Amino acid sequence: MKYLLLAICCAAALAAPATEEFKTSAGVLKITPIQHGSLTLEAGGQVIEVDPAVSGFGAAPDFSKVPRADLVLITDIHDDHLDVASLAKVRKQGTTVVIPGAASGKVPDGVIMKNGETKKFGAWTIEAIPMYNLKNGPYHDKGRGNGYIVTYGGLRVYIAGDTEGIPEMRALKNIDVAFIPMILPYTMSPAEAADAVKAFRPKVVYPYHYGESDLKVFDAALKGTGIEVRLRNWY
Repeated sequence: MKYLLLAICCAAALAAPATEEFKTSAGVLKITPIQHGSLTLEAGGQVIEVDPAVSGFGAAPDFSKVPRADLVLITDIHDDHLDVASLAKVRKQGTTVVIPGAASGKVPDGVIMKNGETKKFGAWTIEAIPMYNLKNGPYHDKGRGNGYIVTYGGLRVYIAGDTEGIPEMRALKNIDVAFIPMILPYTMSPAEAADAVKAFRPKVVYPYHYGESDLKVFDAALKGTGIEVRLRNWY
């Protein structure tokens, strides 16, 4: 589903997207926002690309310029997450593409993960977490898509995908870094997102997949919680 809205980018308020580093027991993990729901994780000489896709917000990213992936994680079948042309640009010989089962028609060689499954890919551990609508929608049915927890060197990174603040999110434990969506009507409002984040208390949280949402609402709601909010310009 192509979103028809145009993102309003407030460059003075949001930091430009840049690679950020996190220390782990296995070395540094680098995370680079690309656009909307797309990001790159790099560690140990390997690359994970998440949802390489053209979102319909802002200028289209050039996926031919991002690092080629050893592993790709696809969260959903909507085309701001699964874009076959962009996916082809980040693949190389031997790239593994992890998908929810609903995406197998577009990625027939994908490795299917169901909600609740865990798989090891070298030094990376990938957990598939439910992502779905509770009251908004129906845009995302339970069981159709995956959020993911990516663990490297003990550092746990939660990439929520298109979801509301579902019980499975609120019950998460020991999340170091979280990427949380907030866009209506497809996921949730910034206030709802902040309420969910308060429940599972990641150390660092990035709003992503936010379109025209007012990130100041999210940021203000988490003041004084001890959770570090990092606002970045994804568009």
